[in-house]
Amino acid sequence: MPVTPKSSEIPRRGTGPAAGPPTLRRATLGTSDIVFFVVSAAAPLTVMAGVAPLAIMLGGVGAPAGYLMAGITLAVFAVGFTAMTRYVRHGGGFYAYITRGLGRPVGMGAALLALIGYNGMEIGVYGLLASATQDTVTSLWGADIPWLPVSLAGLLLVWYLGHRSIDFGAKVLGVLLLAETGILVLLAGGVLLEGGAHGLSADAFTPGNIAGPGMVAVLAMAFAAFTGFESTAIYRREARDPARTIPRATYTAVAFLGLFYAFIVWTVIQAYGSDQVVQAATDDTGGLFFTAITTYVGSWAADLMHVLIVSSVIASLLAFHNAINRYGLSLAEEGVLPAALGRVHPRHRSPHVAGAAQTALGLVVVLGFALAGADPYTELLLWVNTPGMIGLMALQLLAAVAVPFFFRRAGHTENIWRTTVAPAVAAVLLAVALWLVATNVELFTGAGTGVNITLVAIVPAVFLAGVALALRLRRSRPRLYAGFAAEPNE
Repeated sequence: MPVTPKSSEIPRRGTGPAAGPPTLRRATLGTSDIVFFVVSAAAPLTVMAGVAPLAIMLGGVGAPAGYLMAGITLAVFAVGFTAMTRYVRHGGGFYAYITRGLGRPVGMGAALLALIGYNGMEIGVYGLLASATQDTVTSLWGADIPWLPVSLAGLLLVWYLGHRSIDFGAKVLGVLLLAETGILVLLAGGVLLEGGAHGLSADAFTPGNIAGPGMVAVLAMAFAAFTGFESTAIYRREARDPARTIPRATYTAVAFLGLFYAFIVWTVIQAYGSDQVVQAATDDTGGLFFTAITTYVGSWAADLMHVLIVSSVIASLLAFHNAINRYGLSLAEEGVLPAALGRVHPRHRSPHVAGAAQTALGLVVVLGFALAGADPYTELLLWVNTPGMIGLMALQLLAAVAVPFFFRRAGHTENIWRTTVAPAVAAVLLAVALWLVATNVELFTGAGTGVNITLVAIVPAVFLAGVALALRLRRSRPRLYAGFAAEPNE
């Protein structure tokens, strides 16, 4: 029976028990801290105010059920995923899990896919930060501002926050997350107290509305709304008692997002009435939530919601930035990325070199789009974000497939539900979800066929490049290849 040591007992590869280079701050993050990171990455307020109206327009009043179904699917995925946290102590998150189940070539493909996926999810959002800030300034003061300075200021702010200690980042995200969820709860409370437009109704959860023709599109958007929840495992080294903290944080994040999304979307439907909400969403997709909160709470709350959308985007940027930095640190320690990226700040104990490199990459991409005259929302956000989202969904699928293969070889005390049944069910459901997103990609990009094919093709191309790299390293650097994703004491 394998014994899982506490996080404080796990040495960092290449370091002694006493002296040596600085490492990440151990036993720092509790369950709530990790939940703040992963839920903030999902940006609940931005998803609700910015995307949920489109889900209502396409899927009708059954849209809340789509978020519940996505949440249930990911909860099933979490069963096998969290079971592995007791046995895989490596800090590489997804790629370590996939390597242990499916082998090093697939694992290295997953590692490159994780880098592209998380970078795409983060860097594209600098376009959303610019667009949201422009909208907020125009709404509150009637002024127009250029988007590039906003994105550059965001890059600098996120770099600074990521440069600081992980517990400092957790406190910042905790405040921002409470603010953005609080404004949505305020909206929901106003609607419920007033009884909605025509009384409260459970029409959203009737079979006829759930099976509506537009629910395929709703499911695609619902799965995308959970992107980043799986990053709990990335914080293993910094977590207190990770064998318990990581599973608790994963389940908490999935449950919160699934229930919260469904509840808020249902509440907005009540605000307009089941027979009028689709038309309202069609007529004013971007203003659906703002009109509702103005009606049921007051115009001051709508102004505050505009401001909090900006802070919601900043929280998402910081959460993804921290996840990317830890992937970069881990891969630098593996020898796959330059060793300099594996340096940890002696005071803040953050992967500061990886953070600076990630910020530099973001700067290059943002400036490139600006010089090309691109739109910050329809091009920088949507074109960069989309392959990142698809890449992370592909990683979830690979991780689900890896679980039963891992437990077939590992000594364990888990039951068949956790090791085989739940992962198999999750793999099927995630494959369907990935297919829904890939075949409805125009909902996320608003682009033509050529652009969409290119954006989707990036994901398998990067994965295959990683597999090819692994095969080359197996021949040219067999020692590095053999140590890839090895456990800390191996």
